[in-house]
Amino acid sequence: MPPAQGSFVVQLDCMKLFFISCLLLLAGFNELGAQEKGSVVGTALEGATISLLKPGDSSLVKLAIAGKEGRFEINQLAYGQYLLRVSAIGHISFNSAEFSLDQTKPVQDFGILTLVKNNSELQAVTISATKRMIEVRPDKTLVNVDAILSSAGATALEVLEKSPGITVDRDGNISLKGRAGVLVLVDGKPSYLAGPDLVNLLNTMMANQLDQIEIMTNPPAKYDAAGNSGIINIKTKKNKQRGWNGSLNLSIGQGVYAKTSNGLQLNYRNEKINLFLSYSQHANKNFNQLFIRRSYLGAESQPYTGFFDQPSFMRITGLNNTLKLGLDYYLSKKTTLGISSSGFISPRKYKSSSTGYLMNADKVVDSIVQTTSNNSNKWLNGMLNLNFRRLINTTTELTADLDYMQYDMTNRQLFHNTITLANQAVVSDGYLKGDLPATIRIYTAKSDYTTTLFTNWKMEAGLKTSLVQTNNKANYYNSNGTNWTPDYGKTNQFLYEESIYAAYVNSTKKIGAWSAQGGVRFEHTQYKGKQLGNPEKNDSSFSRKYANLFPTLYLTHELDSNHTLTLQAGRRIDRPAYQQLNPFLFFINEYTYQVGNPYIQPQFTWNMQLSHTYKGWLSSSLEYASTKQYFSQLFKTEGRVTILTEGNLATMKNLNLTLTAQWKPTGWWSASISGTGIFRKVTGSGSNQDFNSETFSGNGNINNQFTFKKGWSAELSGFYEAKNRDAQFLIYGFGQVSAGIGKQVLKGKANIRLNIRDIFFTQPIKGDIRYQQVRERFNQSRDSRVATLSFNWRFGKQLGESRKRSGSSSEEQNRVRAGG
Repeated sequence: MPPAQGSFVVQLDCMKLFFISCLLLLAGFNELGAQEKGSVVGTALEGATISLLKPGDSSLVKLAIAGKEGRFEINQLAYGQYLLRVSAIGHISFNSAEFSLDQTKPVQDFGILTLVKNNSELQAVTISATKRMIEVRPDKTLVNVDAILSSAGATALEVLEKSPGITVDRDGNISLKGRAGVLVLVDGKPSYLAGPDLVNLLNTMMANQLDQIEIMTNPPAKYDAAGNSGIINIKTKKNKQRGWNGSLNLSIGQGVYAKTSNGLQLNYRNEKINLFLSYSQHANKNFNQLFIRRSYLGAESQPYTGFFDQPSFMRITGLNNTLKLGLDYYLSKKTTLGISSSGFISPRKYKSSSTGYLMNADKVVDSIVQTTSNNSNKWLNGMLNLNFRRLINTTTELTADLDYMQYDMTNRQLFHNTITLANQAVVSDGYLKGDLPATIRIYTAKSDYTTTLFTNWKMEAGLKTSLVQTNNKANYYNSNGTNWTPDYGKTNQFLYEESIYAAYVNSTKKIGAWSAQGGVRFEHTQYKGKQLGNPEKNDSSFSRKYANLFPTLYLTHELDSNHTLTLQAGRRIDRPAYQQLNPFLFFINEYTYQVGNPYIQPQFTWNMQLSHTYKGWLSSSLEYASTKQYFSQLFKTEGRVTILTEGNLATMKNLNLTLTAQWKPTGWWSASISGTGIFRKVTGSGSNQDFNSETFSGNGNINNQFTFKKGWSAELSGFYEAKNRDAQFLIYGFGQVSAGIGKQVLKGKANIRLNIRDIFFTQPIKGDIRYQQVRERFNQSRDSRVATLSFNWRFGKQLGESRKRSGSSSEEQNRVRAGG
């Protein structure tokens, strides 16, 4: 029987108390708001500089940057006389006439301001700017990818590994500040894979395509509630220039194997349309070398009854082609319609060989298992997005998105298994062939409404619905070298359908040095799965419905111009990947299988965080998280066979302290330093008490950037992950050191970079796994030491606007796994 679903009534009682507190808080802020003074609002170009000046001497009063769609708002102004100046690169500045703010007219609305182009100025000006690698804000941490010189030729996954607080384990599971269950977004759209398949996707995305990485441990209510440890949003580059423009990226790398990555971005924009196209190709050869030793425990008088050693080597060849194109049509200055489509073709080949030695208690070989495999798969992806945006007035916006996505995968496996005794006598010699096609269809729709009710009081609300349908087949056949016969013990077909209906409301209020944000998201989930039978297996099915509320709260106080305090709290959910619910066996090798669990429950987490920022360069945060129904990968044994599955434990509690500093010792040397200390406690219940664990761990990274004369630059960076325990797993410390050098060419329009990652080859992962009467040790390495030479060329005219679409796709994409 499935575990109990929990009490929705208890959640509602907790939410009543939370909401009453939020409403009282925001109401109190509104009373304080009665004491506010004047405001200036309007719309210009996105990214334009807004300067509020005093008449007479034109001294600066306040400075702001125009945000999305060019909107700007300056509040907390004393009544009096002012001037407004709006400036943007490539445009003639706008200067207003003198105006007044007083009790009869507390708000000055400039409406839509049109800046005149200044083509002659554009030709004469060269723009140089240096971004910090890491920017810490009250609600998120930003990683500026272009500021990382060693990112040239790197993949998105390798950039994530170097980002503060992020770790990637041997199976590709991404953790944030010591906790797994991260929702990975690409331009606001969740990735559609989990575990190793997500790693494959991130390895096809090159760093030169990326703009920023946003790290949010407690996202507001407008985001999907998935991701118990938070959200990582990978933002790709968007061309913001008018006319024809774009960029070209070329790179070649050499590790044990050669790799290459190339990309082209084109954009055309005028007053009515914005047309964009991007294409990238990534060819990669890699390896995965793995050694496993399993020790089988016996009685106290005989500690070990046997051993199993298995070295294996896999060579991986992949070629990824990605294409994206779209069109924004500006019906008016307030209304935009958009359509975009993207897709990729990603074939991969896996050739591996392994030899397993089964030994007795005296480590004498009893039998030898030799396995060779020749596997291949191909992912085909297509996505279509239709979007609408209406700027009702300077403070009110309505948006809508419709998305359709389809993913088709072919996966063909061929294993040759030979078992011999120590005297070379052949016990068995056979073949196993697998054909594992999979199809995933995702339909999503959402609409968001944003408005400002009063001065500095912003309200947001939205609706979303999604439908996911998956069809996974696994057809296995055995052969002794002549005929193929169906293996009904492994053959299966799994159908799954899931619907999520969501609604949210969010309110933001700023009063002087205080700001507050409170919101709640409601999500109703229902799913059903069906395992089709075969001549030896009966049909089976399962279904479930549940509804949950997910509140969030932020409080920020600017103590003075140097110190800012922020308190955050929120509740989140992690749903299992679709394939984890499939209750059938999947073959890995003769002594290792994987099986899904249809009764695994989602895990729920409460997050609380207190953070402090000093002068924008030093920040610290203390975070506590409590997870119920914590699920983890579980190892079990049947005889000498190890079975991998997923299951719910009782709780996981996590406490971490993070320090981040931006240091500039000299004008040519700047450094970003980040470190996190972690305490984690995992508790099992019932038969899972063997998974109890407590551990102290941590991670840190440092990035040194050096800027020299005549366009030269250099970097020296590295990261380290300390020893970490989680349930059955113990992972030993590992890290890497990278270095690079770069030179600007073609009058600053292009750059050439040379870098080396993992110089000392210190990124191989070692660990122990403890389950039942088995103790397992593993050592895994890949082609991580790579030298890369890259060239990037940018071409274009003057700056303008370009919209970023996140679409309606939610975390449902992030939970898809390849079958088999």
